[in-house]
Amino acid sequence: MKHRVSGKKLSRDRSARKALFKNLINSFIIHGQLKTTESKANRVRSLVEKLVTKGKKRTLHSQRLIFAFLQNKQAVGKLVNEIAPVFKDRPGGFTRLVKLGGTRRGDNTKLARLEWVEKPTPSKPKKNLEVAEKETKQSKKQKKK
Repeated sequence: MKHRVSGKKLSRDRSARKALFKNLINSFIIHGQLKTTESKANRVRSLVEKLVTKGKKRTLHSQRLIFAFLQNKQAVGKLVNEIAPVFKDRPGGFTRLVKLGGTRRGDNTKLARLEWVEKPTPSKPKKNLEVAEKETKQSKKQKKK
């Protein structure tokens, strides 16, 4: 009997499964969508939802927890600064799983695409204060001329 057994092993040992999920989640966060098998997408979906919920808090502690799992500064920054603010008023259901009609040619596995429910807009990088002051001074000089 399978009492208290959750999740699928996906024919991998613990460390390979953890690395697989970490790589899939990093790719999903950076690129915005992910095309993979249905079973992998279902598992990745639940993990991403939990990470977005942590990212919505926007505290240093939550960022460190996310980084401890993802080990990718770019993905953590994008999750906390661009993706989480889009979903700040949404209680859950941040991702959508679209089952693709076809199967993979090699092993006939059903494919699915994981995507965000709302598309996060990329934020503009914050300018340095000194650079911003110089630009305003230059624009004032140009207006005077």
